[in-house]
Amino acid sequence: MTSPPLRCVVDTNVATTANGSNAGAPPDCVAASASALAAVMKTGHVFVDDGGRIVKEYRANLRAKGEPGAGDAFLKWLLTHEWGEQRVTRVPITAKADDDEDFEELGRPPAGTMYDRSDRKFLAVAAASPEHPPVLQSFDSKWWGWKSALESVGVRIHFLCSAAIAQKHLEKIGK
Repeated sequence: MTSPPLRCVVDTNVATTANGSNAGAPPDCVAASASALAAVMKTGHVFVDDGGRIVKEYRANLRAKGEPGAGDAFLKWLLTHEWGEQRVTRVPITAKADDDEDFEELGRPPAGTMYDRSDRKFLAVAAASPEHPPVLQSFDSKWWGWKSALESVGVRIHFLCSAAIAQKHLEKIGK
């Protein structure tokens, strides 16, 4: 397994998996998610949207006091560093006039692919940033099915639990 990127967009799924609250995530995936967040907090840099959509989703799924889980600690760290440019970059994204959960900066997916509405903000931040940071992902299998489509619009995903998510995706599409 390759080391996770230290400059990245962090999907909420990484933090919830690190907290152990993602049903079915194997222990090694929980550990990989917690380790990735610890590395980002130690020396990394996180990209979020300038409208606060990503932070709002984190707050809805994690505890801002920073405990008891590794994902909660990540939220507390982010809130501490959110307004400083050294550890967090706030990337402007533009909601489309007819849909505030779809963004001008995110290219249209190839035919047959539909991005989940709640995930578009993460993708738009990765696409809109001049640095094009990868998105960290743990155990949300729909992302595995999107990887080629996302690469075609210039968005890279770093899967922390490749084997587990590939298996989960296979089980879901086989049903």
